[in-house]
Amino acid sequence: MASASSTSAKFLFVDSKVRLADRVQINVNNISSLARQITRGSKSNEILMYSARNFAAQEHIIDNSEKNLKKLLLLSAHLSYQQESIKNSVYLVREIQ
Repeated sequence: MASASSTSAKFLFVDSKVRLADRVQINVNNISSLARQITRGSKSNEILMYSARNFAAQEHIIDNSEKNLKKLLLLSAHLSYQQESIKNSVYLVREIQ
């Protein structure tokens, strides 16, 4: 009887040892997965910062483009006035001839 209980105790010990090893392996895998997620999270933060910088640069470019467009509209209006003036001058030249 003593040998039967010591044999079953050995099997229980081996079984619990195997389960413990399995749980340690699962925990190590979970820790590595967590480390990968943290690394990905830090990279996404860097990507967000890079995107924010690019967005700020684009805002400056858009502002300059808007100013240039206003200048072009003003130039177009002045050219239109000059064209009207040239038309009137041509008309007056024809009448003088």
